[in-house]
Amino acid sequence: MEDFELTRKQFDILTVLEKSKASMTQRDLEKATGFSLGTINSTCKALESEGLIEGGAITAKGIMALEPYRVKRAVFIAAGFGSRLVPITLNTPKPLVRVNGERIIDTLLDAVTEVGIKDIVIVRGYLGEQFDVLKNKYENISFLENPIYNEANNISSALIAKDLLENAYVLESDLVLKNKDLITKYQYSSNFLGIPCDRTDDWCFVVKDGIIKEQKIGGENCAQMVGISYWTQEDGRKLSEDIEKTYNMPGGKERYWDQVPLNYCKNNYSVSVRYCDFSDIVEIDTFGELKAIDKTYDV
Repeated sequence: MEDFELTRKQFDILTVLEKSKASMTQRDLEKATGFSLGTINSTCKALESEGLIEGGAITAKGIMALEPYRVKRAVFIAAGFGSRLVPITLNTPKPLVRVNGERIIDTLLDAVTEVGIKDIVIVRGYLGEQFDVLKNKYENISFLENPIYNEANNISSALIAKDLLENAYVLESDLVLKNKDLITKYQYSSNFLGIPCDRTDDWCFVVKDGIIKEQKIGGENCAQMVGISYWTQEDGRKLSEDIEKTYNMPGGKERYWDQVPLNYCKNNYSVSVRYCDFSDIVEIDTFGELKAIDKTYDV
């Protein structure tokens, strides 16, 4: 069958039905998507006419229609030292630090594997051999080595993985993921996770009509940036070129990789924001924050 190009609303309804594995009423879909009943009704009629849903359930044809939107790969940026988490990172890479008994990166890897993403790539550097232990739990992991992690910012890791970003999540590996539902089997468009807030001193997005217009440090009525993003096939191909171009600019080695699509080459992309809450993800920046979350370090 030829690819059926879905509208965003059609995509959202189909993904809800695919995940439910059962029939849903229009009231159920209203609650799950936040769409009005009128929108649900008209969208479902269009999907039924194409044979993508039947009797409130997704059909085999509907699942095939979702296939072009399937996430093919997850790329983990995990090469850095984690200097603000000293002394714990003197002997352990930050993603492998345990928080309440669980390695930080495992919270992300579990979510990725649970939705069936089999191609998992970790870009490692500092104490890289310690990541080998992950193979005992996650058989599909492969590693890329970043030999210059201590000479450049994380754009160097993105450069090494630049040809693997099509239909892919890119994840910072030092995030404790509390809400696994943020990692989904399908994605409609390139996006970054962001937390809506009145004010932040952290990296954030200025958003208009759901699209990221500006990335900056500190702002009001913005979305605080979370280091989990998704890139479509088209945007992944562009990133491959733009990351290399930015890296080779004067001062390019000092850039963060996400500044490529959101700053230096932003006219090449239309990146949406996917909202989440502060309770969904915990970013542990300092040893003091780690001790506050896990009392076993407070000795």
